[in-house]
Amino acid sequence: MANRLQLSIVNFRKNSYIIIEGKQHATNFYIIRSGKVQISKEVEVVEEEGGNILAPGDFFGVVSTMSSHSHIETAMALTDVSMISVYREQYDQLIERNTPIAMKIIQAFSRRMRYLDGAMTRLTFKSTAKEDTSHLFKVAEYYARQSQYNQAYYAYYRYIQYCPQGAQVNIAKERMAKIHPYARAVYLDKSKAEFNRVYPKNTMICSEGEPGDELFIIQKGSVKITKIVEDNEVLLAILKGGDIFGEMALLENKPRAATVIAHEDVHVMAVNRANFARMVQSQPQLITRLTTLLAERIWMIYRQLSNTVMANPLGRLYDRLWLELEKNRVQAVKGTPYTFEFGPKVLINMVGLPADQGNALTRKLFDNKKFKIVDDHIFVSDSEEIKKQAEYHRKMERIQKARQRK
Repeated sequence: MANRLQLSIVNFRKNSYIIIEGKQHATNFYIIRSGKVQISKEVEVVEEEGGNILAPGDFFGVVSTMSSHSHIETAMALTDVSMISVYREQYDQLIERNTPIAMKIIQAFSRRMRYLDGAMTRLTFKSTAKEDTSHLFKVAEYYARQSQYNQAYYAYYRYIQYCPQGAQVNIAKERMAKIHPYARAVYLDKSKAEFNRVYPKNTMICSEGEPGDELFIIQKGSVKITKIVEDNEVLLAILKGGDIFGEMALLENKPRAATVIAHEDVHVMAVNRANFARMVQSQPQLITRLTTLLAERIWMIYRQLSNTVMANPLGRLYDRLWLELEKNRVQAVKGTPYTFEFGPKVLINMVGLPADQGNALTRKLFDNKKFKIVDDHIFVSDSEEIKKQAEYHRKMERIQKARQRK
C-alpha cells in the first residue's frame, strides 16, 4: 500500500480563487476534471500562447510547485470546477502510473520555454530570434570573426550538412579549409556518436539553428548557453553537473534556440528520442528532474520579464533584489541581514539600465539606510525591507495603470 498513488479530488465553486500570485510555498498543482479556470497575472508580460482560459485536461500551478517557488499566476474558477490535486512528492508515482500526463506537462513546458525565450529576446534585445538552419552560417561567421575556430568550424560543418543547396555553401567550404588546422570539433558524425561523451573545453556541443534530436544530461563539468543577437554573443546561462539541456529541440522537433559550448571539459549523457521514450517509463526520477529544471527556468524567466516591463526604474532595482532572494530561497525575515554576491554595477546590468541612469538610481537605493556596500557587495541589514519596497513599487504601478485606464 505504501506505493499506491492516492490523488485527491478537490472542488471549487464559481468565482473562487484557487491559487494566488505571489503566495509562497506552493506544494501542489491541479489537473482540471470539469469546469473552466481563468489564469491571470499581476503583470501580463506577454500574451499567453493558447489563451488564459483552461478546460478539462489542462493543468496549472505546476511551475511553482515543481520549482518550489512562489506562485507566478492567479487562478480563479469561472464555473464550478472539479480537479485532481497532485503534490510534489507524488510526481514520480504519477509518471509511473500515467506517462501521457507527464509527457503532456513536459511538452507544454518546452513550448512555454521557447515562447518565453522569444519574448525575452524581443523585450531585452529589441530583436527577433531566428531559428532556421540557414542561421548556422551567420553563427559560423560570427565565431570566425572572433577567431574562435572550434565553434566556427562546427557551425560551418552543420550549415553544409543541413543546407547542402544553400547560397553560402561554397564560402563555408572555403572557410572550413582555411581554419581546419586551428580548429577542433568533436562528434560531427552523429550516427557514430556515443551515448556517453566528453566535449573538450571551448568545443561546440550544438548550435542555434541546428535541428535537434538529442537532449543532454551533464555528468561532470559545465557548459555555457549563448545566443547571437545583433552580431553579439549573449551569455544566457552556465549549467553544471546534474543539469539538462537541449530538451526543447528534442521534444518539439524544431531547430535549437541557443548554442551550447563546453565551458570546461564536460562529460555528458546524450539521450535521443527513442531512448527518451524508454526513460520516461523506466526512470521517473529523471523525468521529475527534467520537469523541475524546466519549472525553475520558466519561473525565472517570468520573473525577469515581469521586472523588465516595470516602468519605475528604482522599483526595478528593488524588485530584482527581491527576485534574487526568491531565487536563492532566502526568507525575507524582519531584522535578518543579507549580503548579495554582487555589487551595484552587476545589479545595474541585471536590470539592463544605462550606466549613468543606473548609477544615479543606486545612489537613491543607498539613501535607504538599511542598504550599504560591504567589500563591493550589496548588504541589507533587514531583508524584509527588500520585499516591502518591491511590493510597494508594484502596488504603485497597479494604481497608476488603473488611473490610465479610466
